[in-house]
Amino acid sequence: MKKLLVIDAKSCTGCRNCELACSARKTSTFNPIRARIQILKDEHKGLIIPMVCLQCQEPLCADACPTNAIIPNSIGSLTVNNDVCIGCGNCVSACIYGGIVIDPVSRKAIKCDLCDGDPACIKACEYGVIRLETEGEGNLERQIGMKQVSTKVGIQEGSE
Repeated sequence: MKKLLVIDAKSCTGCRNCELACSARKTSTFNPIRARIQILKDEHKGLIIPMVCLQCQEPLCADACPTNAIIPNSIGSLTVNNDVCIGCGNCVSACIYGGIVIDPVSRKAIKCDLCDGDPACIKACEYGVIRLETEGEGNLERQIGMKQVSTKVGIQEGSE
């Protein structure tokens, strides 16, 4: 069964601890620009939008890669093989969700690979906003009730 991150966007405070944890795990630096999860903020509008790879069933990023560098890892999550990636950016242009970017240091594509099933961002989120869910087991469907859940986008919004 495929796993994906589910984020309760309404509860996200924009603290960016997830970005720091991700960059520390993946690059051994505290550099949010190198994180595989990004928090977009517009403080004037009070807007906080967590952005992360949605592990699409039909990944446009993988289809756009001329070297086939985007492949499933040991748990079935899409990951970038840095030995094969040429940093062309086709995957970035193809992803309509903003889930893949070019790392400013390595100049290669980076995206969330769910940390091989143990996401650092989840542990760093003090508010429990980020969860790892298994698609198809009914977890997401059971949560619908008075909430709107989008399994395609992987972001949960609380009802008002």
